Amino acid sequence: MVNFFFILIGFILSLVGSTYAIGYLNLLSMGYNLVEYVNFICRRIECWYLVVGLTIMVIAIYMSGKDD
Repeated sequence: MVNFFFILIGFILSLVGSTYAIGYLNLLSMGYNLVEYVNFICRRIECWYLVVGLTIMVIAIYMSGKDD
């Protein structure tokens, strides 16, 4: 049950982070190039939710395989 909770939290965080990253793709149409876009994304805390969420999900899935 705890693993399901962590997977759910990780999924929600990665969903929020990916939504912001996709939303910021509009910067490319405003004249930013790809390097400037990646630099901007790396400095935004809400885009780091994607990395944190994926990490939480991977750890929860990996830890669920152990015998208790």
